[in-house]
Amino acid sequence: MRMVMMITRITTTVIMIMRITIMVITIMATITMIITAAIMPRMTMGMITIITTTSIATIPTITTATSMLMTTNEQVSAGDLAEREAAALYRLMTWLSPAFPVGGFSYSSGIEWAVEAGDVTDIARLADWLDAMLSDGSGFCDATFLVHAYRAAEAGDESSLNEIAELAAAFVPSRERQLETTSQGRAFIDISRAAWDAEGLDAMVAACRTPPLVYPVAVGVVAAMHGVPLAPTLHAFLHALVSNWISAASRLIPLGQTDSQRVLVKLEAAVAATAHRALNATLDDLGSATFRADLASLRHETQYTRLFRS
Repeated sequence: MRMVMMITRITTTVIMIMRITIMVITIMATITMIITAAIMPRMTMGMITIITTTSIATIPTITTATSMLMTTNEQVSAGDLAEREAAALYRLMTWLSPAFPVGGFSYSSGIEWAVEAGDVTDIARLADWLDAMLSDGSGFCDATFLVHAYRAAEAGDESSLNEIAELAAAFVPSRERQLETTSQGRAFIDISRAAWDAEGLDAMVAACRTPPLVYPVAVGVVAAMHGVPLAPTLHAFLHALVSNWISAASRLIPLGQTDSQRVLVKLEAAVAATAHRALNATLDDLGSATFRADLASLRHETQYTRLFRS
């Protein structure tokens, strides 16, 4: 009997010692947490309480664990977008998105006739056709007009801007292409005034005495008035132009989504090269060597079955 009582007392004592030890460990962990939080202000201490059990008499104990989360009060690194850059990117992504309501999906720039005539039948021939339109045809001309319109608007040179707008309108090779570029230009200006107005925009538009502005001139003027840098504006414009051509072709050939992306990949270098040329071109450098594409635009007007307006 005495032996049983002695064993019971020893067991009780051991359990009490364990409890005291656990309490001491818990208190020490809490103190350590408080001290660490005080000397490391950039660290946030979070306490996670985990319920566990011991193997002795299944007595529940509480173990305290801490997790550390880095805060974000360090300075912005050079790789992050500054506020002005983020605003410019936001505007470009909005203005030149297929969702921006200028009606670009309604036009094919003569590609519809090229498909019917058998000039464009697959990925390879489509890529070649669009490469020529971009590098030596309307793509380069539109890019050059955008550059010069942007610079004239940025400088507040209303006389030069008017001359550029007149030349851009006269450079359109067919009635349907004129409908395409002036309709989109008018819509772009109207929506910009309604939702994205900028100081001086009305004056620059009014300075052009041949309304409506063609699309590339409209984009150049609006971007300049918003202070969006020229180079990314031009690159985004050409990307949107090529994407719209590919979108039209995908419904005509037809192409799947993956094949459409393959064509866009093939044209990446041409977009960059055309943008570089346009940034350094004068108005005397304007010219087109894509007679077949211009002919396609002319013949589309009398095409019997049509999905697009150009």
